Amino acid sequence: MTRALLALLLVAVLSGCATKPPAPASPSTGSAPDIPADAPAVYSLDIRVENDGDGRLRALLQQHLDIARYRASEAALSRVELARLAAAAPAQAQTLLETEGFFNAAADVARDTDDATRLRLTVTPGPQAKVARVELEFSEGLASDDVPALREALQRAWPLKDGDAFTQSQWAAGKGDLLLRARTGGYPTARWAETSARVDPDTQTVELRLVLASGNRAKFGELRIEGLQRQTRLSVERLTGFDRGDPYTEQQLADFQERLAKTQLFDAVRVQLQPEVVDADGTSPVLVTLTESALQQATVAVGYHANNGQSISVEHLHRRPFGLSMRARSKLQLSRDLRGAELEISSHPQPDLKRNLASLQFEQDRSSDKIATNLGLRLGRLYESPHDERLSYVELLRARETAGTEVNTNLAVSINQQWIRRRLDSSLLPTDGHQGLLLLGLGHVRGGGTDDSGPFGRLQLKLGYYKPLGGWFTSARAEVAQVIAREQVGVPEKLRFLAGGDESVRGYAYHSLGPVDNGLTVGGRVMATGSLEIARPVLASMPSLWGALFVDAGNAASRWQDYRPVIGVGAGVRWRSPVGPLRVDVARAQETGKWRLHFSVGITL
Repeated sequence: MTRALLALLLVAVLSGCATKPPAPASPSTGSAPDIPADAPAVYSLDIRVENDGDGRLRALLQQHLDIARYRASEAALSRVELARLAAAAPAQAQTLLETEGFFNAAADVARDTDDATRLRLTVTPGPQAKVARVELEFSEGLASDDVPALREALQRAWPLKDGDAFTQSQWAAGKGDLLLRARTGGYPTARWAETSARVDPDTQTVELRLVLASGNRAKFGELRIEGLQRQTRLSVERLTGFDRGDPYTEQQLADFQERLAKTQLFDAVRVQLQPEVVDADGTSPVLVTLTESALQQATVAVGYHANNGQSISVEHLHRRPFGLSMRARSKLQLSRDLRGAELEISSHPQPDLKRNLASLQFEQDRSSDKIATNLGLRLGRLYESPHDERLSYVELLRARETAGTEVNTNLAVSINQQWIRRRLDSSLLPTDGHQGLLLLGLGHVRGGGTDDSGPFGRLQLKLGYYKPLGGWFTSARAEVAQVIAREQVGVPEKLRFLAGGDESVRGYAYHSLGPVDNGLTVGGRVMATGSLEIARPVLASMPSLWGALFVDAGNAASRWQDYRPVIGVGAGVRWRSPVGPLRVDVARAQETGKWRLHFSVGITL
């Protein structure tokens, strides 16, 4: 028995030694090309995609194919590993092309006959699938509630229409976008009950079906406020902008949060609906989480401004003086050409979202050939929203102007209305959008010295525009202003207009442009200025540092018949800091031929 087993084992061994290995397979789709045993570790890959005019499909394969990524990393590969990657490449390519709507793609890998280290991937995408039909349905609350506008908006927002080319990215992005729109539109528990994309490879068409289950429409419930210590609950409640039981929208919550942040009473604000909690009346509570700011805050600043020279300022803010629901701000500023003091008291926002304010201001301006001393009292009401502001105020102004030995004192009282509109992508660092300011005033002056008394009107319009163009960022600003009064009426200097400086016509000193009277520059009754600027990042590694070119023009005059604009041109750098753009400019005044350096921070209206 033992001898028989040994004989069988010997026959098996001899048979194995006599068997020849099979010939290597020839290159074909899904098979590995013949990789030479002495092939180097670093290989080259040539990807060719037919009918790929813009190179989009080739870039997709170059980025995601395993064999291409290993090639880009220059990783050392064995002959066996390289053969494995090459064999897997056609199937990977077909899967990647399916995400772009090419469901009949063919791919093949072969070794270049002239270069043993070069592999060639040839891809034939075939026709791209088109959307044949879209079924978008709604269930639960969104189907029965009286919200036709929201349903129509969701239908319009779906990106893949009949006849459009199908791509996986649009399919996924469209579903995410519609879900977000439904949730922010009042249905925070919305979800997809069904989504399907049925592909017919023979006809190269895709049928889409989606069912959005919205849940019930949420309603605002009670406020649950966390974090209050010194401020009152009423200070928060009066800013809601909605009542209990009102239909929920994400925008109303965002506006509520913005209003709380603008009070400057809190360092951190977070407002959330709690849709998972539904009270007996069908409402969901709103959770407000707050971190209160310090009760008092003092700021000391030392710096230099191209307009006013060296400066130092001290500012104090009390967020609840004497335990009252108001805010008190005082400021003292000293600089080379400007000295001032200010006290402002404002209420916390009222139920109508407006704030009452009162301010007392003292200012002495030595930047021109005359010394202007102004004492002003202002009483008004301010409405602030995320994008718009309205300020109505009455102002009493006592103006004293000294030019050599001549002293002139006027008293003006006026009623004013100011509107500000902002539609910007960022209020601190805008690159796209527009903003504007319009001020209308009507008042009466009691003249002093040689000036007559009489009525006056005041008009001021400022516009700003931002637009990206390719890799460049353009901006433009314009300002037009006029005092309407008889020539003999002594409208105070502070209510008239001067041009020149950082936010006016660069290349000229601050408030150096205006009509000249007896050799002195005085405020004009008309003014117009404008600016065009183009900027772009200087280095790709430092996207916050921009270079800019600009041209400014404008002037102030006693009347439009005497208006003669002057021009300033220059260049500068911009650092887009967290507190706004820091600008350093060098500008040449065309009128004088001299160069001037300008510094400024932030954007103004």
